Amino acid sequence: MNSIDLDLASNHDATNGRVLDLDPPAERLAALDLAALAPGSRASGIAAEGAPEVAQLSFGILPLVDCAPIVVAQAHGFFAKHGIEANITKLASWTALRDALNSGALHAAHMLFGMPVGAAVGKLGNDQKPLIVPWILSRNGQAITLGAKHRGKFAADPKALRPLALEQRDMGRPMVFGITLAPGTHSMWLRYWLAVGKIDPDKDVALITVPPPQMAANMRTGRMDGFCVGEPWNARAIADGVGFTAICTEEIWPDHPEKVLAFTEEFAEANPRAVKATLKALHEASVWCDDPQNHDALAELLAHPEFIGAPVEMLRARLGKSVDYGDGRKRDDLRGLTFNARNANYPQAKYALWWLSQFRRWTMLPLVPDYLGVATRVMRPDFYEAAMAELGVTHGGVDLSPETFFDGRTFDPASPEAYAAGFQITSIRK
Repeated sequence: MNSIDLDLASNHDATNGRVLDLDPPAERLAALDLAALAPGSRASGIAAEGAPEVAQLSFGILPLVDCAPIVVAQAHGFFAKHGIEANITKLASWTALRDALNSGALHAAHMLFGMPVGAAVGKLGNDQKPLIVPWILSRNGQAITLGAKHRGKFAADPKALRPLALEQRDMGRPMVFGITLAPGTHSMWLRYWLAVGKIDPDKDVALITVPPPQMAANMRTGRMDGFCVGEPWNARAIADGVGFTAICTEEIWPDHPEKVLAFTEEFAEANPRAVKATLKALHEASVWCDDPQNHDALAELLAHPEFIGAPVEMLRARLGKSVDYGDGRKRDDLRGLTFNARNANYPQAKYALWWLSQFRRWTMLPLVPDYLGVATRVMRPDFYEAAMAELGVTHGGVDLSPETFFDGRTFDPASPEAYAAGFQITSIRK
């Protein structure tokens, strides 16, 4: 069964998912020259330190814990310190946020990592403006939730779920899983997890698009068997008794990138000092958010209706290293939602390469994309490095090392196309 994207159905590829580039030229599959991803390869015209060109900036968020640095930067005066008068608007869905940024109603937005990458390859709707990522807002902090009816039957291993998934598929009543956006992070985490269990997310189950705050409510009605989303909505399902956490996404990909701060390319190029001022404020806010001593205060701040509007105890439950899965399992050794530590904010181009490889894997890109071209246009370490230099902050710099997932498979940034084609479950014809 094909995935269902309720928000973006009108923008599906006219090829209906068929793979057109059946035999891509061998030279296009050769290892990429990753020297092109080094920040020094971009001739930066970013203006030196000075007052922001635009002082009043509008930021869009969705009600998720990983919007925290934006909220903290406003509440604790970090934006004001760097010359930014910030206005924060909470939106109901990623598509609403996309439209507001594209129209100019927003100057910057809290976004799923896959959205700016998707925008670069036509997967974010018609007339989409190019987006850039000068800052990664967070790592980790998401989970896959299964319905309460599955508690005690399934946990972290998707292979155990396969017999039921195939049985329901064959009966014409496929299992239904919620994601927040087709090219987004939650789609990729859920797809990867299901495929490790030999469940084809495009044939064996149905995927539907649901805004994050509506996940638990849809589970309660019996509409869904599971979902992947950010916090606090996995904790909400446990608190409401409608589901349990099967696996945290950092258990799938340790320290994975999650949300980003995105600008339109047009705005960033015209207002580089405003972008840098924003990044400086976010750095200070992110350091604050990572301090465990501030987590109680952070939960109280985010609980306000204009930000998330969830109970403090629910927000606090998934800050830090501990997690209660809601089915008797508990862990206290996770890295957890991370806002600054371990070079978390550096806009690594290799992550854009990974997303493109997954778009290829899952029928979203029938042709081999310009991996390096997209990655270097979307990911903008030049803004990041300039802002941190002005702050005197030492960072870890570019990282092109391979990434290893929970199934033992390794992603080599130098060979994204070979990686995409190397899975047993993939749309790419071998």
